[in-house]
Amino acid sequence: MRFNPMEIERRSMEIIESELAVPLDEEVKPIVKRVVHATADFSFAENLRFAPGAVGTMREMLVAGATIVTDTNMALSGINRAAAKRLNATLRCDMADASVAAEAKARGVTRASVCVERALEEQGNVLFACGNAPTALIRMLELLDGRTPENLAVIGVPVGFVNVVEAKQMLWESGLTCITALGRRGGSSVAAAIVNALMYGIEGVRANGM
Repeated sequence: MRFNPMEIERRSMEIIESELAVPLDEEVKPIVKRVVHATADFSFAENLRFAPGAVGTMREMLVAGATIVTDTNMALSGINRAAAKRLNATLRCDMADASVAAEAKARGVTRASVCVERALEEQGNVLFACGNAPTALIRMLELLDGRTPENLAVIGVPVGFVNVVEAKQMLWESGLTCITALGRRGGSSVAAAIVNALMYGIEGVRANGM
């Protein structure tokens, strides 16, 4: 028996649509559906939060050229490279960089903290996708100290138990252009799914728009 991957995906999206129990704005629905598709967890329909205008702003940043920075190589590997290439987006994760590890050890901080510091040094548009390290979000908010740079947007969906709920709540209340998932749920696959959904919603990036 042969299975067409795109047909399987299309049918999956139809099933998700039919089982969604929460009314969603049409702008955010494709993003929520892709996260549910990646996790089989319908609770994200209630837990995902979108700052006003976040979806449109993030897509504008991607169209204009952006560096997509992730906090794990797992999240990086889940992002559709062909779609990113069509948008001339740069994909980056510094977590495995030897200089990051050395600096983190010398300073007694996490590698994620060092990575986020480097991300904020980028001059162009930066879409920071965090699916694992709440310390990255906390450090980012510390460094910004209330500022909301126009060239920065954040997907903050770390998973876990320590500082996770607090970090995401801080992000949500920060005034930054952001998408987050309140509570403990999240993960690298969720971060990647959100990035992909944002790209797929841009005309010409993916022919079927899914």
